[in-house]
Amino acid sequence: MPIRLIATDLDGTLLNSAGKISPRNRRALDAARAAGIEVVPVTARQPHSVYSGDENSPFTEYAVCSNGALGLHLSRNESLFESHLEVAAQRALTAALTARVPGALFASVRERGAVFLAQAGYAELARFNDHGRQPAEMGAHSLEAVCAEPSLKFIVRHARLTPRELLAEVQALKLTGFALTHSGAPFLEIMAEGVSKARGLAHLCTHLGIDRTEVLAFGDALNDLEMLAWAGRGVAMGNSEPEVRAAAREVTASNDEDGVALVIERLLGEPVLGGPDSA
Repeated sequence: MPIRLIATDLDGTLLNSAGKISPRNRRALDAARAAGIEVVPVTARQPHSVYSGDENSPFTEYAVCSNGALGLHLSRNESLFESHLEVAAQRALTAALTARVPGALFASVRERGAVFLAQAGYAELARFNDHGRQPAEMGAHSLEAVCAEPSLKFIVRHARLTPRELLAEVQALKLTGFALTHSGAPFLEIMAEGVSKARGLAHLCTHLGIDRTEVLAFGDALNDLEMLAWAGRGVAMGNSEPEVRAAAREVTASNDEDGVALVIERLLGEPVLGGPDSA
């Protein structure tokens, strides 16, 4: 079946190491859209950091954010679906993890990503690029306040443990009632049970009347695994985590080598604007 929708992760996939969309990747997305293909970011990010306010953005229509917990139309600012981690699950997790790993810190993302409520001490570990927010604006709230309302996404980080180490500690708790993932950022991301990029993308495709066999998806991190397995054509980046490379149907060049554009150009049958200087 022909491809009708391209789903792409952003960080480590479409964006290069400088956090930018290269000219060649941008031309490839524009060419795909001109050919009638939907182009959709499927990301751990929140709407405010998916370039929706930029008139030159390649993304002006649909987006799946917060690892599949939120689907929306960007230019209309219209939610298509939302899933929230409940208060009881947050409290159970924080109680168990702080007992097992002293020093764990938490933050709650709410109201379609507009609100970021951080526990006291979290901002001292954060940089602007972590969440597209200034650490000084994150607040210094009690853990009780952080857990007091449902979250679109719940964040866990530690000053000394790497995300991989922290992931193992959370898994060792053997708790249920939430979805746990890691996007390559310096923290873990927790959503409502069953939420993933794959489920969010499936919701959007149902809305658009697109079958999974008509989807081409790109990703590089652990939070992309389900999406790449779900899509009719799942492509891992050359810089992907080993688990992602092993699970994907195919592997393209890295995010710094315009791996997304290379696949789209072949899909469309010709280079978007060939030649080495087009990268």
